[in-house]
Amino acid sequence: MARLELQAVAHRYAQRSSLGTRASTQEAARYALAPLDLVFREGGAYALLGPSGCGKSTLLNIISGLLRPSEGRLLIDGKDVTAAPPQARNIAQVFQFPVIYDTMTVADNLAFPLRNRGVDRRTIQQRVAQIADLLELTPTLGKRASSLSADMKQRISLGRGLVRTDVAAILLDEPLTVIDPHVKWLLRRKLLQIHAELAVTLIYVTHDQTEALTLADQVLVMSDGCVLQQGTPEALFERPEHTFVGYFIGSPGMNLLPCTLVDGAVLIEGQRLPIAPDLAKRAAAQSEPLVLGVRPEFVRLHASPPDDGANTLAGRLNGVIDEVETGGHARTVFASVGGSRLAIKVTDDGVPAVPGARCSLELLPERTILYAGGRAL
Repeated sequence: MARLELQAVAHRYAQRSSLGTRASTQEAARYALAPLDLVFREGGAYALLGPSGCGKSTLLNIISGLLRPSEGRLLIDGKDVTAAPPQARNIAQVFQFPVIYDTMTVADNLAFPLRNRGVDRRTIQQRVAQIADLLELTPTLGKRASSLSADMKQRISLGRGLVRTDVAAILLDEPLTVIDPHVKWLLRRKLLQIHAELAVTLIYVTHDQTEALTLADQVLVMSDGCVLQQGTPEALFERPEHTFVGYFIGSPGMNLLPCTLVDGAVLIEGQRLPIAPDLAKRAAAQSEPLVLGVRPEFVRLHASPPDDGANTLAGRLNGVIDEVETGGHARTVFASVGGSRLAIKVTDDGVPAVPGARCSLELLPERTILYAGGRAL
């Protein structure tokens, strides 16, 4: 286990124009990974979450040593390893596709990293048996890896990273992407068990929010080379600091309603919604566009009252139900408020929801967030 620290680490890939010459200074200035300071504590479980091209794999490859950053320093337990090759960092990396030797047996695959380091035979046998038992590979130890399924091969790849006792951290770059959904769920449970038993520092890259939120103690949400927010799964869900985080996490994501500030309240599609005086004061000082955010879980659906004016005074928005999706224990109702559309999670079967019906939407004030320029006020 180890403590990993990134100090002002950033990266830019060399770019070329369509004519083959180097790109302009302005084009080359765009960061694949913007300068950032991060600490991955010893024994922690982290997830790097974001869409393709957001910088997740770039960050992971900088940590492993496959890529040297354009700027900044990487420290492992206080030692500067920015220029150190991968083999000098004692870091194991598991890729999207299994990296194993198909012609070797499962046992030989697991033993290979230890044999390369001159570990004695008895220790190798003990360690291989321990890791095989942890990953439920014991019945396959004598089989050639080529005869196994994709998920079993990925377990071998993971075992090759775990078999060394001197590993500072394990980096996993979307290792479950090619696995069947049911098996993926089983392997997620196995990864949680491995982390609990071995207490190894774990950094997991994924674009799947379910994987990130179930595997990690701390999730880093990334977009366009930037870490927009780091926090627990609960914090990211309940208090997203950026509109991207609110929309990217959740199913459906957070409702984002463009609004303006008028006389201490926000105006949404011509309807007035009161907000707290201190929040109105902060909003008044902003020059960037305002957006009101609320998750579908924190909107209450009511029948629309006959007096629309009374509705807005009560802190609700008037709308019309567009459609209703039924799934599991909850229904997702979609309603229009002028030109804006909201999703509402309804768990009470007694709440009527009929497409075309007028409705009243109560936005829970303690769960509603006001954003300026994409950032929470």
